[in-house]
Amino acid sequence: MTELLERVIAKLKTLPASEQDALAKPSKRIASMILEELQDDLRWERAFASSPDALAKLAANAMAEYRAGKTQELDPETL
Repeated sequence: MTELLERVIAKLKTLPASEQDALAKPSKRIASMILEELQDDLRWERAFASSPDALAKLAANAMAEYRAGKTQELDPETL
């Protein structure tokens, strides 16, 4: 955690519960979005941690197919 976030959280902890709740209400949506983003990041990290070379292998295969002329250009308008 960054020093700035640590200072903010430390300051929030010193406030009475009613003030903490009052500050949290408008930020609830933002906090939910941040938590969801962190959970998504964790899922991606876990997915690739189990097979760290999987993405590199997929990329290498795709490049080999491209160099061999086995790929075709995609038109975004027709997808």
